[in-house]
Amino acid sequence: MTSTEALTVPSAAPEAERAVRGVIGDIYTAWAANDADAFVERYAPDATVLLPGTFRHDREELRTAMAAAFAGPLKGSRALNEVRSVRFPGEGTALVICERSVVLAGEDEPREESRALDSWVLSESDGAWWVRGFHGCPARQV
Repeated sequence: MTSTEALTVPSAAPEAERAVRGVIGDIYTAWAANDADAFVERYAPDATVLLPGTFRHDREELRTAMAAAFAGPLKGSRALNEVRSVRFPGEGTALVICERSVVLAGEDEPREESRALDSWVLSESDGAWWVRGFHGCPARQV
């Protein structure tokens, strides 16, 4: 942890970080089950999702898209996700950076083109953490 991160992390960081990581873990557990309803359960109703060429305006729009993906090209897939950074820039707000790749049904390893970098914005409300925003972009080898 850098000194800058130490200054922005609230005193309850270990508990809050576990909770935030748990939200993201729940989402990827739902992905492995190809369950669109469970996938969006931790998203706020007004959450926004940006992927290359795609803008989802709310949780229901995301649920519809994921249901179609899990019934089609992502059927039987699972995502590999690694949290690289969790920061708390303010009380009740978390910024998370992850590396993700997708293993398609029948494959043992993710394809290189599935590698992505993701940023998540979560906020705490009524004792729970909610995804407010998600942005995924292709990862490039440097």
